[in-house]
Amino acid sequence: MSTTLTERQARKQAEREAKLEAVQQRLTTAVEQLVTGDDWRRALEFSAKFRSRSFRNSMLIAVQHAEAYEQGRVPTPFPTYVAGYKQWLTLGRQVRKGEAGYQILSPKTARFATSTPSDPSSWRRLATNEKAQPGETVRTRMTGVRLAYVWDISLTEGDDLPTTPAPQILKGEAPEGLWDGLADLITEEGYELRLVSNATAIGGANGLTDFQTREVSVRIDMDDSAQVKSLCHELGHVLLTDPDSPDAPFHRGIAEVEAESVALMVGAAHSMDTSAYTVPYVTTWANTVPETNPVEVVQATAERVRRAALGILDRLDTHQTATGAPPGLEPRVPTAKAPQAERTVQHVKPSEAIGL
Repeated sequence: MSTTLTERQARKQAEREAKLEAVQQRLTTAVEQLVTGDDWRRALEFSAKFRSRSFRNSMLIAVQHAEAYEQGRVPTPFPTYVAGYKQWLTLGRQVRKGEAGYQILSPKTARFATSTPSDPSSWRRLATNEKAQPGETVRTRMTGVRLAYVWDISLTEGDDLPTTPAPQILKGEAPEGLWDGLADLITEEGYELRLVSNATAIGGANGLTDFQTREVSVRIDMDDSAQVKSLCHELGHVLLTDPDSPDAPFHRGIAEVEAESVALMVGAAHSMDTSAYTVPYVTTWANTVPETNPVEVVQATAERVRRAALGILDRLDTHQTATGAPPGLEPRVPTAKAPQAERTVQHVKPSEAIGL
């Protein structure tokens, strides 16, 4: 009987290891498919959105959700909210009957104790419910991994979840002359401006700055105000995010907060309200910065943003709102601009812009 039990345990262990190996292979395949810079950027953005998960598990979730989409099990190709079975129950939602979860790797941990923490060989593993001896130091360590399962919200049903505001694409006309002025500044900084037909051409974004090719791309299937806002955002990246600059931000979230905040300030100086897009966008990206909160991120970037925005406004020959000086001290005519560099605007088809 003991032999049968041992065989059963061995078979169970072999099955567990096979499943883990399959998951690892799935992950390896997913990473191997990240062969272009644009794919890698999207992967990092997805990981930032699901920052409570490791990058490895974020990729596993993405791959399995894409498979579920191809099978017609979920309505969208990208996951939104993902949680474990019991977590969904606490939110008043139930996994639909028969819906298989997405496999992820969860750490296995154990408690270790010692009276001499400085001696690595002195640590002993505590059994379940075992208490350490008086004076001993106890630490929890990862001892391995196990399979766990999570479900996208589209695989559940029940109570509605509170939603956070999403960035709203701006509508309407842009301030007169602002597009041309910003485009000239981008050219002066040594970048070529590319106009692409839609977001697909630049990986789903509204605009994109490529520091290697020194190109700025903006989609033109939006209203003029949204195009100008995106162009100003990309100019913010040109001025503040250049990886060759020693002052470049160390985190993508900070870079996005800075660039979008510049767009907000420049827009406000032209009586263009970008807050419907900027506030949710900045909040989302600020949330990705580790060991801080969104308010702290915005505060920490405020002075750099202000200097960059003022530098842009000083170089623009546009009608701007009052600067805060008393009446009579406001400049009556725009400040003269330096001679403009010749600007080249290239219109490209989506297929030509993929990979920027």
